[in-house]
Amino acid sequence: MAYHKPVLLNESIEGLNIKPKGIYVDLTFGGGGHSREVLKKLGSKGRLLVFDQDQDAEGNLPDDKRVTFIKANFRYLRNFLRYHNISEVDGILADLGISSHQIDKPERGFSFRTNSKLDMRMNRSSGITAAKMLNESSENELIRIFRSYGEIKNAGRVARTIVAARKNQTISTTKDLEIALGSLIPKYNSSKFLAKLYQALRIEVNQEVEALEEMLVQTLQALSTEGRLVVITYHSLEDRLVKNYMKSGNLKGDIEKDFYGKPLVPWKLINRSVIVPSDEELAENNRARSAKLRIAEKI
Repeated sequence: MAYHKPVLLNESIEGLNIKPKGIYVDLTFGGGGHSREVLKKLGSKGRLLVFDQDQDAEGNLPDDKRVTFIKANFRYLRNFLRYHNISEVDGILADLGISSHQIDKPERGFSFRTNSKLDMRMNRSSGITAAKMLNESSENELIRIFRSYGEIKNAGRVARTIVAARKNQTISTTKDLEIALGSLIPKYNSSKFLAKLYQALRIEVNQEVEALEEMLVQTLQALSTEGRLVVITYHSLEDRLVKNYMKSGNLKGDIEKDFYGKPLVPWKLINRSVIVPSDEELAENNRARSAKLRIAEKI
């Protein structure tokens, strides 16, 4: 099964600072590219837990007794660590990008390049589809989604146009959405506009921001002292949350201080400035262009 080429592979694996006997978690297993590199550095007593809510990912599991597959959203990190009697782990990795496999399968509805049903669910056994959301959300809800998650400047006009169009015909497919939007899709920069729109829909359908927030606040308790948190983000909203959390230990980025004014922070930043793909990687994998890597160590 063809999945995407793992992004920032060497940099993220190096960032985990893997101990041969350690316990590690790959929260976004996907095609297993990052996990396979982790396994190369783990000894026979090491252990790797991998999360993925997409049932297709399970087909990529290596035949390795050190690996435990968890078909669930990473927002349930602590629950499953408890279930597997693990009190703490040595490293947590999350690559928050959507896989090329998902984009390239028309029936998943993640891409505007083919006419298909607007699904966009990572976990196809639960939740509402993008089509259902487009047809049933209020105008104000659609404005919030497009503005917050797609940073679409004319979000109000886009939302009003969709609400008006769906009165005449249900929006079920990518083509339906394109017809509904009509002249709002710019002629000379249509791909950029549609990419932002589809990103916003995908984030809302899969509750990606809420899941990321829930996952991040569990990592401190889940990691051992000197354990590493390694996260690859792809848009500003995700990166801001990760940056704030690694800087301060909370999602707002507010640093508390003790009586003497000394900052009370639970993390040591391993990379002070964000790590981005090299020119060589971008030449091989254009989908890595917006990736940002941040690494922190629990104090």
